[in-house]
Amino acid sequence: MGGYVFKRSVDIVFAGLLLIAAFPFLIFAAILTKLDSPGPALFRQLRMGRGFRSFELLKLRTMISSRGGPAYTFGDDPRITRIGCWLRRYKFDELPQLWNVLRGDMSLVGPRPVIPELTEEFKHDYGLLLAVRPGLTDPATLKYCRESEFLALIPDPLHYFKTVVTPDKLRLSQDYLERATVASDLVVMAGTALALVALLCQSWLGHLGLRWPRRVSPTLFSGNSRKKEAAAQD
Repeated sequence: MGGYVFKRSVDIVFAGLLLIAAFPFLIFAAILTKLDSPGPALFRQLRMGRGFRSFELLKLRTMISSRGGPAYTFGDDPRITRIGCWLRRYKFDELPQLWNVLRGDMSLVGPRPVIPELTEEFKHDYGLLLAVRPGLTDPATLKYCRESEFLALIPDPLHYFKTVVTPDKLRLSQDYLERATVASDLVVMAGTALALVALLCQSWLGHLGLRWPRRVSPTLFSGNSRKKEAAAQD
């Protein structure tokens, strides 16, 4: 019980401070979003939370609001707006979820919340994961921080997402939950910050005509994942 209270306290303090720091940027991004295409600045979508209780997840809107289409987006989806493409690339569209953390819908570190339909398809696995609050980030999120761009290169991205990516995410999230502590959560948060800085630096170097060092990856992987990737390349 004490660990839960301390984790929740860390969530409130860090989410509050980050939300205050990000507030000017959120206002600026909201204005750009409104100017770029008609519709609300915020996107709201039902996601499954702790104990299979749904909640309304917040994001900066990155797609044309008047268009329908599939729930999943891979690569250059024509529904994504110009400003939305930039927000998605650097994960800035996720910043409003700090409010979800403050409300208690989410935690800073935990398995990413998914749409209810996906939890039904993988009900047993999510039955284990949703014993805790979903989070902004965890090791699975770090591994797949460029997920949409990667899946856009796959001939059947939806099939690959459900048969390869989702099971791997579930395994990584479950493995982490078995050993998670407040200290390990802080390490994951620091790793997430470093991964985002790496993405920004990679982009800036690209604009300058320079290349990102090959030894430095903008995505953080677990040791087991590195071994699997190396085996797949042999």
